[in-house]
Amino acid sequence: MITPARDIYSSRADRAAGIVQRRDPVVYGSAKVAPGAGLDAEQLGSYERNGYILLKSFFSSQETETLKKEVERLGRDPSIKRREEAVTERGSDAVRSVFMVHKLSKLLGRLSADMRLAGIAKQVLGSDVYIHQSRANFKPGFKGKEFYWHSDFETWHVEDGMPAMRALSCSVLLTDNDASNGPLMVMPGSHRQFVSCVGETPQEHYKQSLKKQEYGVPDSVSLQLLVDQGGIDVLSAPAGSVVFFDCNLMHGSNSNISPYPRANVFMVYNSIENTLSNPKYGLNPRPEFIATRDAFTPIQAVEPGYLRPV
Repeated sequence: MITPARDIYSSRADRAAGIVQRRDPVVYGSAKVAPGAGLDAEQLGSYERNGYILLKSFFSSQETETLKKEVERLGRDPSIKRREEAVTERGSDAVRSVFMVHKLSKLLGRLSADMRLAGIAKQVLGSDVYIHQSRANFKPGFKGKEFYWHSDFETWHVEDGMPAMRALSCSVLLTDNDASNGPLMVMPGSHRQFVSCVGETPQEHYKQSLKKQEYGVPDSVSLQLLVDQGGIDVLSAPAGSVVFFDCNLMHGSNSNISPYPRANVFMVYNSIENTLSNPKYGLNPRPEFIATRDAFTPIQAVEPGYLRPV
């Protein structure tokens, strides 16, 4: 009788939380790419060490404005707000996120395949990539709610069946992000340790977790340990900047009580060699707009010219 392999990243299965060392590489590729393309050796080393890299003013102001207008259009469109891909804030009809934007918007579909972004994803992950998830995130002034500390991989592993830590997120900042409007915060180095969480996950948990996550939330002792080891970086940057961060990096953001809205468009690139299996514990698969499962199609790179004025 063959004994099933033990899940080294088991979570939500025991009563106690815990921390285990990461077994997967952080960087699967190398810095040997064409001159002027991808990350250089120093940048790749920083990503491997810290679990993220912030590339300021990556897009031009004109490109950023084009993307911002498209995301604002999605957020205002009544037909979009009626779709299940649109998630509102708790207690209001303000749009918090719109998922699957690479399918809902031709422009954002091209953004997800932009050779400058997808090229870095392929470089880090060492393979062809596909979009596991995409979304536009909104934090309106005065009422944009927080995103509590979490590792994306913990959720993707348990609720989506993602096998290994061979995925990354790319956040394109469409507005200036500063300390006042709830920017992304990360714990450098936390990607090297996996925090298992407490709680048996109910079916269709995503309906609550997209507004406020209750399962897959790290315990305070583990979070304190990670902060003691690596601190917290607040990723303040101008509009047009891009953040790439590892799927297991602990991150979150404060609420926005400033008058200044915060918005970004967010893509998750997964290795074509890391496609999803069944969710854990007999959970039903989450909808396709949250986790791509029906078609693991490698991205075909798009030249940057799609963002130029016609």
